[in-house]
Parts: sequence; structure tokens; C-alpha cells
Amino acid sequence: MVLELKQQLKLAQQLVMTPQLQQAIKLLQLSRLELTETVQQEIEQNPVLEEDTSSPENAGDDGDAKTDQNNAASASPTEQTTEVSMKDSSSLEEINWADYENEYETTSSFKSKDGPDLPSKFDILTKKPTLQDHLSWQLKFIDLSEAEREIATFIIGNLNRDGFLEASEEDTVSETGCGSASFQKVLALIQDMDPPGICARSIQECLLLQLALFNLGEALPSIIIRDHLHLLETKNYAAIVKATRSSLKEVLAAIEVIQGLNPHPGRAFSDEEPQYILPDVYVYKVDDEYVILLNDEGLPRLRISTFYQNIMKDKGDQSEVGSKTKEYIQEKLKSALWLIKSIQQRQRTIYKVVESLVKFQREFFDKGPAYLRPLILRDVAEDIDMHESTISRVTTNKYVHTPQGIHELKYFFNSSLERTDGGDSVASESIKVRIKSIVQQENSEKPLSDMALAKIFEKDGIRIARRTIAKYREQIGVLPSKYRRKPKV
Repeated sequence: MVLELKQQLKLAQQLVMTPQLQQAIKLLQLSRLELTETVQQEIEQNPVLEEDTSSPENAGDDGDAKTDQNNAASASPTEQTTEVSMKDSSSLEEINWADYENEYETTSSFKSKDGPDLPSKFDILTKKPTLQDHLSWQLKFIDLSEAEREIATFIIGNLNRDGFLEASEEDTVSETGCGSASFQKVLALIQDMDPPGICARSIQECLLLQLALFNLGEALPSIIIRDHLHLLETKNYAAIVKATRSSLKEVLAAIEVIQGLNPHPGRAFSDEEPQYILPDVYVYKVDDEYVILLNDEGLPRLRISTFYQNIMKDKGDQSEVGSKTKEYIQEKLKSALWLIKSIQQRQRTIYKVVESLVKFQREFFDKGPAYLRPLILRDVAEDIDMHESTISRVTTNKYVHTPQGIHELKYFFNSSLERTDGGDSVASESIKVRIKSIVQQENSEKPLSDMALAKIFEKDGIRIARRTIAKYREQIGVLPSKYRRKPKV
């Protein structure tokens, strides 16, 4: 076989993703908060781009404002500069500058200027302690050796957000080089700390630790958790009465004590902040029509800096701006214009998608979730003449405020279930709503199983498998029938 080098011409077509196109696609799938952060970053990085702080109501006065600004810029330096005199300004004289001094930089002791009984300014500079911080603080008051303190630090560092220990005894021994007896000693010390039930390795141990702290280690609640937890899970109170040889009144009182325990002791120290949803679109019903309004509140209004526009307009030979500087400004100008255009295109696309959803899901907007129609991305894509991938990006992390509540745009896309009687297909979301409604009206002494729910739908001409019912039931947070059953007494 002979190897040789040669040149060859080849004609081919391929899709080239320009940086501008990549940016436009990225903006489509950003959430409202992510878009705001992206725009702020662009404002910081691009000097040509600036935020328009003028209110929309004063948009008509922009011409006068720009004229005044140009006149001020053309004035001589002596006309623009005025001398400020402290004697002529009464407002400056009235300021007590001692109120603004930094008292914390002095070497003297801290003194409150508002009164000796008021708290220091340091008292309001607080941070919510984490679970590890809370336990480490308690650890300082326990007399431990260096080896034991290392074990305690390792154990505290391996607690999850619920306060359960995820590291096994073998892991702790291998990492710290301690013995089994040392591990058990330190573990018992941490389990005696606040909050009660901390550092447990299972729900059962967590509940037993809390009962032990309340001096109920050998009481009926502890016996039920230790020996009959499986009966408690199924609410089989009659079997618990028989197994513990206690009266029904005593068992119910013990269960009431158990229900007052905390199965997740570490949750109180969670640092997760609530995430509030701001709708991207509002849909209002006016008479018999629906009006769509885009929510632009909080999004920066962008514009091109007039200063750099004037630089680009200066084409004289005596211009102080060099060619390289103009090339840099021209590049930033194109980037700013493309960003503004991409954001406008993003808003128009969201409007078109919501307009199409209102047309397809009109019954939902009128009557509620039970009347959702089966809908896929292709239906909306064909309706507004766009690609399915574009619809998928637009409906990701976007929320709409409707007369039926706030929903993600993905909520309106549902798989379909065919009817055996030849009627219209049913959306999966409407099936979930009906399952929840049926469960709320069922007999609590004889709750409906998944198979019974499937038979109810089959009588209405909707054939649905039992495992599908179970999947929908889990998605809407409905427990299995054995856990919904009224306690046997």
C-alpha cells in the first residue's frame, strides 16, 4: 500500500453557529433571574451598553433632555464649573459629620451614641448558624481529648441536611484511626446535643433518641417504635393493642406522643432560602377575550451610549480617536445591538408561544385543570411556524399567571390517553386532577386501590394501566391505599 499526500477540493454544506446566534439561543432558555444577571454582566463588560434609567412616562421628554445634555457638553469648562462655598450652603453646614464617623476603627471601647441600654451595631450583623455551626459551638463546652475532638469533627461534618449521620462506623474508624469504643463514646455525646434526635442513623433511632431525652426510653411509645414500627406505618392500631397488651386508650396516647416528635431534626438549621416565582407573562380575561401582557418589571431597559455614538460619527482627519479605538468601539457597538435585538426577539417569541397556548388550551383558562387538552411541542411549533427545539427552550423556566393560578409553560404540554368509546383524547394532567378528586371523596375505612381507580376510569371509557395510576398518584403526592386507611381500633 502506497501512502501519498495530495490536495483535494470538496464542496459541502454545514451549519455554522456564530457567537451571536449562540447568544440568542442561550437567552431563550434563561429564566427571568438568569436573564437579569446576564444583562447586568453585559452592562459591566460593554462600555457602549448602558441602562436606560428614565421612566417610560418621561419617554417623550428624551429629546429635550438630550438637547440640554448636548448644550451642557458644548459649554466651556468655565461655564460648567461653579465654586461651592460652605458659607453659602446652609444644607452642608447643618450636617453633623460626627454621626458618620467610624467608631469601630478607634482604639477606645465601644460606646453607643443612642444610649447605653441599646444594643451594639454588631448585634444586628448576624448570620443564621448552620447545623454544623450549632453542634461545633456545643462541642466547645465538652472536655475531649484531641483524638476525640477529631472524631467529633468528622462525625459533625458527615451529617446531612436532615441531621442524620451518613458515615458508617467503619468509615470513621478508617479516616480518623480511632477505635470502635472511642467512636461509640463520641457518637453518644453528640446524640445528647441539641436538637434532640440529632446524629441518628435511621428514623427509628432518631425517634428513640428523642424519647430517651424525655425519659421515655422504656415507655409504651418507645416499645411501639422499637418493636412494632411496621404496624404503626400501616395504622394497624388493633394489632398494636394486641401485641403490647395495652388498652386502646394507652396506645392512642402513645401514638399522640410519637406524632409530636421531629423525624427531621436538622431541618430547623437549613440555610435554604425560599424561591419566589415572578411570572414572565400575565394572562387576563377581559369580557370574552384573553389579554396577554409581558412582565418587563425588573428587567433593565437597555440603550446605546450617546457618547460612543458621537465618537463613531466623528469622521474628521483631526479626530483624536485612533483607528484601533474605533474598531474596538465598533465591535462593542455590534455586540450591544445584537444583545438588544436578541432580548426583543426573546420577548416576541414568548408572546407568540403564550398566544398559541391560550388558543389550544382555551377550556383550561375558562374552567380549570380538569379540562386540559393533550398537547405536544410540535402542535405549538407548527402553529407559530417555529422549530420544536425553540419552543422547548422558550417554555423552560418560564411562568405564566392565569385565572387558574401560576403555572410553568411546560405544564400545558401533556401526553394523551385514548378513549375506548372513540371520544376525544384525555390529557394526563386532567387524569391526575381527577385521581386527587376521587381520593378526597373515598371512604377512609376502605380506600381505593390503584386497580380500583383504574376500573373507575375504564367505566368512563378511559383505559389506563394500574402502574400508570400509581405513577400519577406519586406525582401528585397521594399515598398508597394502605397508608390512607383509617386506623383500625
